[in-house]
Amino acid sequence: MTLTKANSKLLALDTSTEACSVALQLGSEILTLDEVCPQQHSKRILPMVQQLLSEAGVGLAQLDGIVFGRGPGSFTGVRIGVGVTQGLAFGADIPVYGVSTLAAMAQAAARLHSATHVIAAIDARMAEVYIARFALNDTLSNALMQAQSEEVAIKPDALSAFSLSGPVMGVGTGWQTYARQLSALQHVSIANDILYPSAQDMLTLALPALASGAFIAAEHAEPVYVRDEVTWQKLPGK
Repeated sequence: MTLTKANSKLLALDTSTEACSVALQLGSEILTLDEVCPQQHSKRILPMVQQLLSEAGVGLAQLDGIVFGRGPGSFTGVRIGVGVTQGLAFGADIPVYGVSTLAAMAQAAARLHSATHVIAAIDARMAEVYIARFALNDTLSNALMQAQSEEVAIKPDALSAFSLSGPVMGVGTGWQTYARQLSALQHVSIANDILYPSAQDMLTLALPALASGAFIAAEHAEPVYVRDEVTWQKLPGK
């Protein structure tokens, strides 16, 4: 059977930022839970998953796969998301697929505001932002956001490379945390209702991968940190 939106059964989850997000797609129906719960991800994510599965009356083994937020974001949060995904997928013997958290926020801008050009920026701490530029590919049946730049971690003052000549929407916590520096970018309107990635937009981005057979075995799931340096040297005794 060819997997399409009409017959797909997917779970998506993300713990990469201050929010926990879970979404369940059963054909054209999508159930979603989004909750801002800093430092509570490991306690909240599994109950949220179970709540949606119970509401829908389905088990993990009935799903076609699990979609996860692969990063960038909080190192700990991204690791939690990958680990939970692997545990659930191993137990149910189903494949997985990772989606960019920045791309998910860009897709939300298309869904909520019909945006066609987006700069997604997540506060990366250490006076940096995770940032990337996206554009809507409306030649695709699902009108998906596609990356127009690499995902990078940079200082907010060094953002001239992301300036555009036309209207663009800014999404993510980076626009609030570094409002003064990011305001230097021209032609940007800020979507204050899109601060964190939502799992429902990860479902949208993952559907082509499901249809093409690009989901992978759980043991191959990997996080994307973008910034690999962790300042362990700042910890006492290190």
